Amino acid sequence: MRQTAPDGRGPVRYGPPDPDTGLPVLPGLAGLLAAAAGRTAPEPPGGGPVLREAAAGYWWRRGLRTHPQDVVAAPGAPALLLALIAAHGGDLLLPRPCPARWTPQARLLGRPAYHVPTPAECGGVPDPYALLETVRRIRAEGGTPRLLLLSVADDPTGTVAPPELVREACEAAVAEGLHVVSDETWRDTLHHPHDTVFLSPAEMSPDDVTVVSDLGGALTPAAWPCAVARFPPTDPSRADRWTDRRARVLDVLTALGAVVPGPVAPAAAHALDEPEDVTVRAGLAAAVHGRLAAAAHQAVLAAGALARPPQAGRHLYADLGPLRAGLAARGVTDSLELESHLTERLGAPVTGGHRFGDELGALRVRFDTGMFLGIAEKERVETLESPEPLRLPHVARALARFGGALEELR
Repeated sequence: MRQTAPDGRGPVRYGPPDPDTGLPVLPGLAGLLAAAAGRTAPEPPGGGPVLREAAAGYWWRRGLRTHPQDVVAAPGAPALLLALIAAHGGDLLLPRPCPARWTPQARLLGRPAYHVPTPAECGGVPDPYALLETVRRIRAEGGTPRLLLLSVADDPTGTVAPPELVREACEAAVAEGLHVVSDETWRDTLHHPHDTVFLSPAEMSPDDVTVVSDLGGALTPAAWPCAVARFPPTDPSRADRWTDRRARVLDVLTALGAVVPGPVAPAAAHALDEPEDVTVRAGLAAAVHGRLAAAAHQAVLAAGALARPPQAGRHLYADLGPLRAGLAARGVTDSLELESHLTERLGAPVTGGHRFGDELGALRVRFDTGMFLGIAEKERVETLESPEPLRLPHVARALARFGGALEELR
């Protein structure tokens, strides 16, 4: 008998949060927030000049020509994506699987959204040939495909799409008249940044790509809502409210009252400037979560399940389809039931693949590596600072519990 969704976990009411670092707030960022606590006014819609200047510098350092007038800030990626989808109009194309926040945005706006398969080696970027076929089919059925959302460093799969795939997918999208929104929230969480090549779609199609980044990915605590978008520079002769995408997004954010909280803005701008304390912490966190994800990946494979090797982020996406018989014996037949079973068994949130656009019958889940850091703050700091985090007793116990929960399903 199929279980009902626990605690009101409907498709919109329950939105799984992005995996958090699980680490204490940096003293420098906390000090800036505290100093601005008396600020009663929010940032203006789209962000103030200091915040937008810092975001422009962030992208300049990554090889993307950006000026403050090309930037919009919002209180988190969901509000920013909602405004982008509303401003562009038309039908959406999304990779399967995709971040959990994408499909609900389209649903709330009443926009058709079509999932396109990803290649075997990675998630986040659709297979170019499947993309072209999906566009052809949508148009044949009377639809108007206009927007492609993708994530090179991907949630939920934790993979990084190879540059040749990014190039082919973007060339196919642009040739079909699609605008590309590249969610690069996880680009600064690469587990091995010197060995992994990250190619932003905006590097190859600068006039046809809008880049979005939620600072909670690597730079600030998830509880401080701030995300930024970089828009293609607009020809001044055409920059009116009907042709300038940035202006239309600002209209939507203004209507929603979606503004960055005043006390958060100084800390967010400081993080975007990437001082040493922020970059060192981001690098350490990415490396530690990478080692935890690699250990969890080995446990998944040892239990007979499947998963792509994680390369970025703080998560692992596993396919427990090979364990279907053992799961069925426990009354687990779909990803909603699998989500509930593993959350109870592990004592930590586990998110079913149906939240990411996968079929309900597919036994896929996202594991967040934060469950291995430790329970107490002292343990988490120790994990971050240890040269051998996997040897720490609390980490070893958590990994053993994780592996045991999967082994018992065989």
